[in-house]
Amino acid sequence: MNQVLTERPAVVLAADRAGGAAGLLASATTEVVVMTVLAPGAPDPIAPLRRIDLDNLRRGVRYRVLMPDRARLDPTVATRLAALVRAGAVVRTVAQVPSSALVVDHAVAVLPARRPASGVTAVHLPAVVTTVVELFERLWSGATPFLSAEPANEAGLTARQRELLTLLSEGCTDDTAAARLDLSVRTVRRMVSDLMNQLGARSRFQAGVKAADRGWLLERAS
Repeated sequence: MNQVLTERPAVVLAADRAGGAAGLLASATTEVVVMTVLAPGAPDPIAPLRRIDLDNLRRGVRYRVLMPDRARLDPTVATRLAALVRAGAVVRTVAQVPSSALVVDHAVAVLPARRPASGVTAVHLPAVVTTVVELFERLWSGATPFLSAEPANEAGLTARQRELLTLLSEGCTDDTAAARLDLSVRTVRRMVSDLMNQLGARSRFQAGVKAADRGWLLERAS
């Protein structure tokens, strides 16, 4: 990791493609927001799906990803985005994304370096981070949700959501459900909260019962 010589050497640093962004992502605790221009034929150090992204989602880090609408028409990119959605990320698209950026915990912004060979630049300056987040939020509010390719039932539930409801109906705790689904407890609790709101349930068990009444549960082999 090479230091960039500026008047604030502790604020801006350059990171190589292989490990710089991944190293910063590994420190995430609450949220990662990503937006990318997805320029045709050009490498983008912000866009690639990394194993660390899936690891972060499993341990409960929230992800919001913003892509250009044309990402939906690229089979490779669309497959990667679908994998993120299935893992718990929220993905949206807009007509055009003006710049690529990644923000970790609203504390550090990762931007493409001026010279592509330099990889990415991590900026800790609050004014820069705030500007990037504000741009992201403006675009995000008008963006269109990208739905996972995972098939949903008539109620709009994915197989993972139905599995979670089935576990709740069986009296499983959040810890047990998280272990069964290979998710973090925090992610499971977020999913449970969303499902309870959808069902109008006041407890996890009631959510399971209401889901059973509606035929939303998975059928277990006898």
